Amino acid sequence: MTTTLANIDLETAYAEAAERFVAANPKSAAIQDQALAAMPGGNTRTVLHYDPFPLRFARGEGCRLWDADGHELVDFLGEYTAGLYGHSEPVIRDAIKQAADDGWVLGGPNLLEARLAQAVVDRFPAVERVRFTNSGTEANLMALTAARAFTGRDRIMVFKGAYHGGVLYFAGSPLNAPFDYVMADYNDAEGTAALIRAQGDRLAAVLVEPMSGSGGCISGTDAFLGALREATAETGALLIFDEVMTSRLSAEGLHGLLGITPDLITLGKYLGGGLSFGAFGGRQDILARFDPRRADAWPHAGTFNNNVFTMAAGLAGLTHVYTPDRAVMLNAAGDSLRGRLNDAIIRRGLPMVVTGRGSMMAVHAGSAPPTSAPEASARNRRLIDLLHLDLIAAGIYTARRGMVVLSLPMGAAEFDRLAAAFEEFLDVRRSVILAAGEGVS
Repeated sequence: MTTTLANIDLETAYAEAAERFVAANPKSAAIQDQALAAMPGGNTRTVLHYDPFPLRFARGEGCRLWDADGHELVDFLGEYTAGLYGHSEPVIRDAIKQAADDGWVLGGPNLLEARLAQAVVDRFPAVERVRFTNSGTEANLMALTAARAFTGRDRIMVFKGAYHGGVLYFAGSPLNAPFDYVMADYNDAEGTAALIRAQGDRLAAVLVEPMSGSGGCISGTDAFLGALREATAETGALLIFDEVMTSRLSAEGLHGLLGITPDLITLGKYLGGGLSFGAFGGRQDILARFDPRRADAWPHAGTFNNNVFTMAAGLAGLTHVYTPDRAVMLNAAGDSLRGRLNDAIIRRGLPMVVTGRGSMMAVHAGSAPPTSAPEASARNRRLIDLLHLDLIAAGIYTARRGMVVLSLPMGAAEFDRLAAAFEEFLDVRRSVILAAGEGVS
């Protein structure tokens, strides 16, 4: 970035940034055009699309990426939290190689799955037993169907603007799984508790992220999460914590850090060591219904639930790389970096804020942190789009929505580089930031 960039207004600033992006990335543009012939929008994962077109990546190493045009970027997207280990962790690479050497699609239980299951049970306080799936979406679907079968009730409570997977997207998607839902307001402790009680014996479960990830890294308050636990226990509904993202935030998951024990939790992302992974677990009496030795067992299918590559990578990562000590260190580094970014904003008197916890954070327009995903999405998103393109120009890759995620290969040099690029954005774009923040508390 340079101080000669156009800052007449936000749309003009964005148009110039987009023009610069297009000029700098002709190979990514060409690959996008080719992809249109076989995929709608040239895309098979909606979140990875952004205008003018997404960068196409050729390779990654450590915490760095190289795109099709040869640009090197520091990866602060972190594959939306799945990239905890970076792109070339030797311990995980060796585990995958060993799995390949030993053969795959074995068609039966292997030597790794029980060991990974035990590591998960040992790690997370709420998990007495666990079952594996292939994604966080699958994990949440299985947890919801299990809750309905266990309670004999049909209705599920979710929160406005929440995301729990590709068919569990509560921000207006017409493609949601056809459950009977009731929707509440995230962080409204009193209103949500009253709604749970009003639902009575119709409500099977409440599904919630203890910190909203895709909704803007917005933490659930102690009062809110405590109210969910109390009200569900009173009515017999199950409390399900979606920790697909947030389980990385401490050595024992966010629920362990908060001291709240849900009935079920769902897992995914980094726990597969960078490969496709999901899991659901929790109370032994609920998970026992999946025991195939029972005459009344619930079925649970999935050809690749125990695939040897994920089992090997996940076990190696959880037991040899992301140790409890490293979890503490990484999340402390994230807290420090988030504080540093917020200090830079405050010193300049600008209406922006960085929310989050530990190794996950997100940037928002407005001076006060949003308290829910709908509130965050109603703020000036174009400013965050501009930040995204300006950071790419500075060699920093983040999520389009302003999410920043740390990975284990990062250190002081990467944190300094992000902070410097962010401060340059604040200085160069000062006038448009002030205009975009008008009327946002």
